[in-house]
Amino acid sequence: HKKENMKKLTCLLTVISLFFFSCSNTTNEKSSEKAEAATQEEHQRDDESAAIELNNGVKWTVDAHMLTHIRNMENDVLSFTKVEHKDFKSFAGILQTNIELLTSNCTMKGKAHDELHKWLLPYIDTVNDLSKAQDEIEASRLFENIQASFITFNTYFQ
Repeated sequence: HKKENMKKLTCLLTVISLFFFSCSNTTNEKSSEKAEAATQEEHQRDDESAAIELNNGVKWTVDAHMLTHIRNMENDVLSFTKVEHKDFKSFAGILQTNIELLTSNCTMKGKAHDELHKWLLPYIDTVNDLSKAQDEIEASRLFENIQASFITFNTYFQ
C-alpha cells in the first residue's frame, strides 16, 4: 500500500504543481503596459504548449481505474442535459467529487499522463468556475464548455 499511496501522492502533487506553474506570472516589469503584454504572451505560450497531442496518430490509453471516474463524469454530464430545472452548483459539486476520486486514483505515468493533464487541468478550472457561477447564463456557458471538454477527451483518449 505504501507504493500505491506514493503514486497517488505523486499524481496529486503533479496536478497541483502544474496548476500553479501554469497560473504563475513571472513578470516583474514595473510598467503596467509591459507587464500586461508579457502576461498575454506568456498565456499564449502556455496555450500553445498545452495543446494535446495524439500518440503517433492513435488515442492515448487511460488506465482503467481512472477511466471509470472520467466515464462517470461524462455520464453525469449526459444525464444533466436532460434535467429540466438545472441546479448548476449542486451539479458542480458532483463533478468535483468525481475529480477528487480521479486524482486520488492516478496511476498513469509518462507521456500519456502528461497529455491527460493537458485535458484535466482546464476541465478542473471549468468545473470550479461552474461552482462559482453568478447567474444561469454564465453557468449554462460553463456547462457547454464542460460538454465540449468530453468531446476533446474522446478525441485524444480511450
